[in-house]
Amino acid sequence: MKKYISTLLSMKAAVKISSLLLCIGCFSSGNKSYSQPAEDPFANGSKERNMMVVISDIHLGADLAYAEINKNLKPLENLLGRIRLSQNVKELVIAGDLLDEWFVPATTDTYMGKDQADFVRRIATANKGVIDALNRIIRDGKILVTYVPGNHDLTITAENVESILPGIKQARDKELGLGTYTPASHPEVAIEHGHRYNFFCAPDPISNQDVAPGTIMPPGYFFTRIAALHVVQNCRTPQDSISLVTKNNSGDKSQALLFGYWKIWKATLSLFRIKNRFDEKIIVTKVNGFTQTYSVNDLLPYQVSAGGLIDVKLYKGIQDSWDQRQKLNHVAVNIPVAQAMRYVADASETDKQAVMQYFMNPASDKRIVVFGHTHDAKIIASDNYKGQKSIYANSGTWIDHNPKLTTMNFVVITFQDVAVSSQTRVKLYNFEGEVVKKMAEDSLRY
Repeated sequence: MKKYISTLLSMKAAVKISSLLLCIGCFSSGNKSYSQPAEDPFANGSKERNMMVVISDIHLGADLAYAEINKNLKPLENLLGRIRLSQNVKELVIAGDLLDEWFVPATTDTYMGKDQADFVRRIATANKGVIDALNRIIRDGKILVTYVPGNHDLTITAENVESILPGIKQARDKELGLGTYTPASHPEVAIEHGHRYNFFCAPDPISNQDVAPGTIMPPGYFFTRIAALHVVQNCRTPQDSISLVTKNNSGDKSQALLFGYWKIWKATLSLFRIKNRFDEKIIVTKVNGFTQTYSVNDLLPYQVSAGGLIDVKLYKGIQDSWDQRQKLNHVAVNIPVAQAMRYVADASETDKQAVMQYFMNPASDKRIVVFGHTHDAKIIASDNYKGQKSIYANSGTWIDHNPKLTTMNFVVITFQDVAVSSQTRVKLYNFEGEVVKKMAEDSLRY
């Protein structure tokens, strides 16, 4: 079930992971002191700027009372300070979920009666140290800082990101909520958040247009609002239970898929219990076209009689629109809807899609791909369709609690030079306890 939490919407239960306490020396800059490992991850032994750092899933919230990152803010600020001082880092890429518009308790008015611009300013105020650290890097002009949208900042506009991080480069598709970054000098690299391949998290510009014109919010948004309420309530015993739905006797494919959708919600609500009844209007929206306050039952498929027709209020027909949704979201290799729904809770499916969409796709020339989204930091090497070695990395997360997994992760790519023996190196680290620890590494030449 932990993989279910981490992949479905990157929600984590409040279980602490022990920090690494090993400290190998230190160096200081100004008034700050940083841990210094035996290997400096931001140094290449020369004065050449040929290193790229990738971080993701920071989840900065507008209210630290419930935001997923709080105690890790200062370590992140310190790490950004180290990156800024590096003579070798050329680019810093933030691969999605920098700002969190989703992890807000269901009963809370996200914008507090105002608008998204004000909400983003509140995030900047609540997380001033990190935002200031990013702005210092941007203003220096020595390191290019690039932002790619994720699902938790799906509808946050380019203008609102620019308002708190003036001068940041934004790698966006023309459609809101998606983006892939390929450095101009390294066309073999692709960095994206990874949510466009997830049934619950990919933008949905098809559903709910009758009640929220122009919305792209997928069902994962509502799940996250419920999960955040569960965390705030610390609820162990639910007030209500989900109404039983059985498989439709007609054998209709669409009905079978909707039954599968109900099972996903059933598993979700059994994990993230809340103190409210499911018919209570508790989910305050006023975000991305939504104006009403909804109940949990508004999201759940229902059935009048056992074996009969299954229907749903919100996301009506979502089981039938996945192929169209993928086209609108520029998914290169189609993912069958049954597969997308079956593995919506499996972190390894996101890893698999990096391989399928890039390395096994004859239309792709990418050899190095970095995703975030799953909060499961790793490096996996494989061959592409030409038999060439390729590397996938997941940049993990910076949330405070990531049960059974590390947090405070980052990826460093050091690009090869002209020497025949030179390799492009991909390394994965974490910064828990403010000590850099290398988790994995691999290399290739192209």
